[in-house]
Amino acid sequence: MKKSLLPSLALAVLAFPAVGQADEGALRRCRGMADAAARLACYDALPLPAPGTPAAAPAPRAPSRETSLLERFGLETRQPRADRIESHIPGIFTGWDANSQIRLANGQVWKVVDGSWLHGEWNNPKVSIRRGMLGAFYLDIEGENRSPRVQRVR
Repeated sequence: MKKSLLPSLALAVLAFPAVGQADEGALRRCRGMADAAARLACYDALPLPAPGTPAAAPAPRAPSRETSLLERFGLETRQPRADRIESHIPGIFTGWDANSQIRLANGQVWKVVDGSWLHGEWNNPKVSIRRGMLGAFYLDIEGENRSPRVQRVR
C-alpha cells in the first residue's frame, strides 16, 4: 500500500461509525467503485457529523426472510407432533406397486415412492403411517412385515 494512502485509510477507519450514518445512496456509490484510490477518495468526501453530535437512529428496515430466520435461530420451540397415525384402508385392498396411491379411511392419500410392491388381498386392513429418519414416512399394514416408503399427496 502506498504511504500517501495510509493517513486517509486511518481516518476512514477511525470515522467508520460516523460513515455508517452517511447518506445510504452515497455509500452505495462509493462501494460500487472498482478503483481503490477513487473509492477511498469517495469515502473521504462523505460528510461527517460534528463531534459530539448524537448518532441518528438508523431508518427502520423491513425484515427480510433471512434476517427473521437468523433472529429466531436457537429460539425456536419444538412443536409437539405425532410420530404415527392410525387408520384403515376401506374395502378390499389388493396391495401396491411403485407410485400407487393409497386412500385411507381418514381421507388422506399417500403415494408409494420407494419402488416396492406387494400383492395380496386384505379386507379393511388396519394401517399406520409412521415417521422414519430424515423426514421419511412408512406405511405399516397389520400382519405384514413389508413397509413401503410413502409421501402424502392429500
